[in-house]
Amino acid sequence: MAAKFTNLLQPLRIGPMEVKNRMGVTAMGVSLAEEDGSCGDRILAYHREQARGGVGLVTMGVTGVAFPVGGNQLRQIAISDDKYIPGLRRVADAVHEHGAKIAAQIHHGGLVSTIDMMEGRPLWCPSVPPAEEGDFMDGFLPEEASQALVPKGGVQLKVMDKADIEQLVTWFAAAARRAREAGIDGLEIHAGHGYLIQSFLSPFTNRREDEYGGTPENRARLLLEIIGAVREAAGPAVAVWVKLDGVEHGRKPGITIEDAIRNAKLAENAGAHAIVTTAYHNSANGILHSGSHTPQVPGLNVGNAAAIKAAVNIPVFCSGRIEPEMAERHIGDGKFDMLYMGRKMLADPHLPRKIAEQRPEDILPCIYCYTCISQIYFAKSVKCAVNPETADENELQIRPAATPKKVVVIGGGPGGMESARRLSAKGYKVTLLEQSDRLGGTLQFASIAYEPNERILNWLKRQIAASKVEVRLETKATVELLRSLAPDEVVVATGAIRTMPPIPGSDRKNVFSGDEMRAMVLGDDLPSLKGKVSWTSRMASKAGALTGVTKSPELIREATKAWMPFGDEIVVIGGELVGLELAEFLAHRGRKVTVVDEAPKFGAGLQLVRRLRMLPELKELGVALHPAAAAIAIGDGNVSWRDAAGVQHKADADQVIVAKGAKGDTSLADTLTEAGFKVHVAGDANGVGYIEGAMRSAAEIAVGI
Repeated sequence: MAAKFTNLLQPLRIGPMEVKNRMGVTAMGVSLAEEDGSCGDRILAYHREQARGGVGLVTMGVTGVAFPVGGNQLRQIAISDDKYIPGLRRVADAVHEHGAKIAAQIHHGGLVSTIDMMEGRPLWCPSVPPAEEGDFMDGFLPEEASQALVPKGGVQLKVMDKADIEQLVTWFAAAARRAREAGIDGLEIHAGHGYLIQSFLSPFTNRREDEYGGTPENRARLLLEIIGAVREAAGPAVAVWVKLDGVEHGRKPGITIEDAIRNAKLAENAGAHAIVTTAYHNSANGILHSGSHTPQVPGLNVGNAAAIKAAVNIPVFCSGRIEPEMAERHIGDGKFDMLYMGRKMLADPHLPRKIAEQRPEDILPCIYCYTCISQIYFAKSVKCAVNPETADENELQIRPAATPKKVVVIGGGPGGMESARRLSAKGYKVTLLEQSDRLGGTLQFASIAYEPNERILNWLKRQIAASKVEVRLETKATVELLRSLAPDEVVVATGAIRTMPPIPGSDRKNVFSGDEMRAMVLGDDLPSLKGKVSWTSRMASKAGALTGVTKSPELIREATKAWMPFGDEIVVIGGELVGLELAEFLAHRGRKVTVVDEAPKFGAGLQLVRRLRMLPELKELGVALHPAAAAIAIGDGNVSWRDAAGVQHKADADQVIVAKGAKGDTSLADTLTEAGFKVHVAGDANGVGYIEGAMRSAAEIAVGI
């Protein structure tokens, strides 16, 4: 087979530095440093694993040049004092051991210095910025609002004078000198994302009338002075580049691509060795938090990167939901030079090694759920829904067991498959029991409603198929069977149970529970469906099962665009993750959807940044959202409820889908424990935790057995 990814595997020269391939870890604020900003064991393990995974360049995120001043998150890396050099050198040495280069993204938060806000320090800025209106806080659930890392009082501003500007340039130069002494190979000057340098570049926030404002060249003056000072302090052996916004979404006047091209050219002339393209947005607008630098739309920033690349003679880096196959093509077409990855490297830090070994199918896929970036808003360390080892590399990595064991895993959903995979990788003899005719559990249905989930479903299936796990489908776990298998330990991953909540009218024939909905779509037998779905629909579903169509979420997604056994008007009762994903799925298939729930705000189970996008998108699709509903009742062809003001409402409903009532179920685990087995419970059987809960519990159990 011809080798793929030849472009991604080519070395790249960045000024004085050569990187072994075109794959880099983009700078991310992960809150893994120590409380005083120093680099300890946790941040070291995190970056070492990335280097071990074969990436060419590791860039440490938000490294504060004036820390704690200008900080935008807790446990941020600091480079503001010589005392931080030893810790930085330890990280650099660890990265170098595995053949990667390391850079520090030097940073001052300016107007978005959250730590300055929290600690009562004034925010440095070029001028008093105009107010921005938006719905950002509307996306927080009531229990989240008290945890949010937002100022509790008024915000103070300090419009910078020339002495402040000189001080800032001095801070950046001193940081460059410390980086050089720590053995760091490159420096990324952060001039994007609303941070201090960007606020000078943006016509939205820079209203100055002196030599640092007014014209585009004047707005860029601070950046150019910093580039010059950093180049001089870093010396000739350290590469220096700049991160620039290609556009500001939702801001007028904001940075345009024409501004970005001009800024990139000026930076190149000032001595920058490369340009990193990114984007920013009106931060008060919730949906834009996944619509600029960390986009939901694949390849959102590629066009701007290509425009900048055509205007400069230095390498251009690009990030923003770019799959390796897409990057391979774009690099070959000359649109950018380096694939910068964030979320994908959290999901699988060994992605570059698997690309080099021509094994892309083994890459643990990112499902773009925004678990990682949502942590920032609550002052928590980074984590990944599909890779529990991220930020816990020392604690949760799979290591060969000293003594072999026999383990039976019951349940073939994500918690069961991941438990079996990890235990087998330790060297244990693992038998996986699944009572249905296929692996996947509720992840099968979740993959229909949200396409990225299918990636992790298929990955788990492939990993199980390639492992030594013995899989027994259509096998019910009983005490007698377990005794015949004689396991040393047992993992129960049978998932949650879903009971119908006590809603008046829930026994009507047009009302479907979550289990009934899943059974109908997947072609499974469920006696309660016989009185609710026509013979024709049941036969069509059964035919789909026999031909294998219902075993493919992708085929189901396509087939349901043409036909579904539902009327035009559907009410979904349940405003959490499952209900909202289902509402989105149905709305995209032309149904008029109403979502009703008692919850005061919708979106529990969705990570904050995804929720900030999903709720307004549902409204744009025409989905009617009614939180804080009371006295919900299902009538003849309708659903009624009272709103928070006591006003009565009614929505027509050809069908009603109840997407709530799931809860953990340890009954089998309790039975097996009473029978004398040593039992562990994984996944939703312990309580609904979705994919993140399933994967993490599996990792913790595998370490403990």
